[in-house]
Amino acid sequence: MSDRLTVRKTYKLYIAGAFPRSESGRTYVVNDAKGAFAANAAQASRKDVRDAVAAARKAQPGWADRTAYNRGQILYRVAEMLEGRHDQFTAELRRSGLGKADAAARVDAAVDRWVWYAGWADKLAAVTGAANPVSGPFFNFSTPEPTGVVAVIAPDDPLLGLVSVVAPAIVAGNTAVVVASEPAPLPAITLAEVLATSDLPGGVVNILTGHRAELAPWLASHMDVNAIDLTGAAPDQAPELERAAAGNLKRVLRPAGADWTAAPGIDRMTAFLETKTVWHPVGI
Repeated sequence: MSDRLTVRKTYKLYIAGAFPRSESGRTYVVNDAKGAFAANAAQASRKDVRDAVAAARKAQPGWADRTAYNRGQILYRVAEMLEGRHDQFTAELRRSGLGKADAAARVDAAVDRWVWYAGWADKLAAVTGAANPVSGPFFNFSTPEPTGVVAVIAPDDPLLGLVSVVAPAIVAGNTAVVVASEPAPLPAITLAEVLATSDLPGGVVNILTGHRAELAPWLASHMDVNAIDLTGAAPDQAPELERAAAGNLKRVLRPAGADWTAAPGIDRMTAFLETKTVWHPVGI
């Protein structure tokens, strides 16, 4: 049997539930841990950033209007499909240098992490809301609401870290524009394929691949982005991004050393929530 021609894969972006090529037509080479060719990834442009933000903005009201229980159902379905691609994710993590057992364990942890956040969808309001005592014939309630469109600069932990920043951003009704790990984007691309074939509405999560130093400033300064997670931003770039984010008073989650294997708390969910307080007369 003759040798087969190697199929060199070129992956696309994930915007509004579809997989477009970069508007610029650019790609960059992704290598494995040994320096061998793994794939070509799309190199997103400023126009791609604008398209992704527009898609996230369009999808946000409908996603926020769903019941919390329904959002939890949809996110749990994503976890089921992550589990169904266990072998593919394991193979991609092994390309980044992990051994087979370690890679499989990281995939297990990522699936479990997504399930954990899915379970919080219908509990956040009870934990973060309140019925406030007031003087007078009134009810006073504080309830959490989503911030809006969240930009996420993902860390270089290409699956568990990615899941740990994306799931909490969307669980309460926000939508997200994610800049994937630059050196290891393949798990993010596979996650996009999972999202595209799940029940998650198009535009709730949009995934861009490319150079973070190029894409992050455009997201930080974009007037239709309401919050930004700088976890994956370079430490020397973070102060500049924070200043750009101040242009429209974005909520900013600053980078900090994260142990992605540690048990998560609710901080990443509450970082992108607003609190609405309502007064209502008693008896009406």
